[in-house]
Amino acid sequence: MSKGIFRKKSISKILDDVACGFGDGEHGGGGSQLKKELNVRDLTLMGIAAVVGAGIFSTIGEASFYGGPAVSFLFIITAITCGFSALCYAEFAARIPVAGSAYTYAYASFGELIAWIIGWDLLMEYAIGNIAVAISWSGYFLNLLEGFGIHVPEYLTMDYYSAFKAHEQVQQLTASHNLSQITETMKAGATAWANAPGLGDFRLIANIPALLIVVIITYLVYVGIRETKRATNAMVYLKIAVILAVIVIGFFYITPANWHPFMPNGFSGVMKGVSGVFFAYIGFDAISTTAEECENPQRDLPRGMVYSLIICTILYVLVALVLTGMVNYKDLQVADPLAFVFGKVGLNKISYVISVSAVIATASVLLIFQLGQPRIWMSMSRDGLLPKAFSRIHPKYHTPSFSTIITGIVVAVPALFMNLTEVTDLTSIGTLFAFVLVCGGVLLLPHEAEHKGRFKLPYINGKFIVPVLFIADMIAFWKPMLELFSAENAHENFPMFLFIILAAVLTIMVFIKNLSLIPVLGLMSCFYLMTQLGYTNWLRFLIWLVLGLVIYFTYSYKNSRLGKEVKY
Repeated sequence: MSKGIFRKKSISKILDDVACGFGDGEHGGGGSQLKKELNVRDLTLMGIAAVVGAGIFSTIGEASFYGGPAVSFLFIITAITCGFSALCYAEFAARIPVAGSAYTYAYASFGELIAWIIGWDLLMEYAIGNIAVAISWSGYFLNLLEGFGIHVPEYLTMDYYSAFKAHEQVQQLTASHNLSQITETMKAGATAWANAPGLGDFRLIANIPALLIVVIITYLVYVGIRETKRATNAMVYLKIAVILAVIVIGFFYITPANWHPFMPNGFSGVMKGVSGVFFAYIGFDAISTTAEECENPQRDLPRGMVYSLIICTILYVLVALVLTGMVNYKDLQVADPLAFVFGKVGLNKISYVISVSAVIATASVLLIFQLGQPRIWMSMSRDGLLPKAFSRIHPKYHTPSFSTIITGIVVAVPALFMNLTEVTDLTSIGTLFAFVLVCGGVLLLPHEAEHKGRFKLPYINGKFIVPVLFIADMIAFWKPMLELFSAENAHENFPMFLFIILAAVLTIMVFIKNLSLIPVLGLMSCFYLMTQLGYTNWLRFLIWLVLGLVIYFTYSYKNSRLGKEVKY
């Protein structure tokens, strides 16, 4: 059993399977293939489309409220962390240019069980992330309609639970004569409950705009990579133009006094926004799922990842400095910070343009995420870990048709009815876990000589650098580490305990085996950010993984194509 669950799929085997047509679950051995349509410009724009979205139009405000102007440091820290991971992704993409992303990379380096875990993890990451983005898009779109004087009934714009909860809260506050505590959000929810059609106590309440955008995006992804590429490129050019306009125009309204104090709540205040900021960055890994649709994946995929990460970081840092320079950071805890600050300085027309751009930007994020998830399902199906239908490729459109439809259903239906208050945390922890395994997987790859025109991860010996960093951190943070054990709820600090143990073990291994510095730093920094996402999110994440293991041992292990080949 132990050898079976950790059986590895060689890189040559992965590439041969794709070449033989195993991408088509119905016509394996020469069926339809994915179209090669993407170049480095397209990949860079896809990366920007996925990263520059809800983060720059929404969560940057919350992060600025806690971190002050120093939130710009958080974007740099997050970018460096993602940069280590991006280089590791690039190394894998150059060696294994297929559609499975971190799932396929783990299959080649860690073996089947870990590959399944990371594939299952990615399904959660993409699905929950997509649901969150769809609901966010709905909010921006409804605000835009209000600007045109179009009002959509409340019961068609929110989830059932939120309306029910608001209805109860309003009743309780009214009964206790605390009318001043009734917020606008509560009023909207109570109105939705009161006006919704239904039978008896049942009310027909659903987020229809969220459903519609998922249907539209799923159709685009279904009909072809070329159509997806064109739509993505157009949306990216528009939103970059708007963001550059925000930076240039906002520069003239900066009051330097707003940048003092620069770090009002200390480093811990800056790190409070890590979940929202990291949620904004996770999209760059989605472009690795398009490897089989690239003209030259071994050269262009790494470039597209790195270029998009650099461009997005520069944009985020500049926008953060402009926002916190235009108004005091304490005023930025709003849902639409960019539109808010321009409204605050009297530029209401620009505020309206930003609202339009937010609708487009959020749609582009959803487009890239909806593109990525079916290709992971397709790769898992190729290996027999999911039913064959998931790897079926449409004979006309050359897309993973069944997987794309299922992805649309999995996202659209929950977006109608679910209330997701902590989705950014859960999505972020799943993504960071994927990054940890990708960085770790690079350390297990055999050494390979450089090939002209192919990306090669630079080797920097970490033998002395990592131990010095570890010892320095132990000296600098020994007091906070001791406090972890004496805290009232010490068990909730178990993620940090795991990090300390991992860091110590990895430091010893680096010293003994002369491991490469970049993947080690990527692994440790991503795992550290995971510790910042809270005990509750770790529990939810572990429950999801346990559910995945049940499916693996009841279906995937027995149907694994690699397992059958080894057996016979």
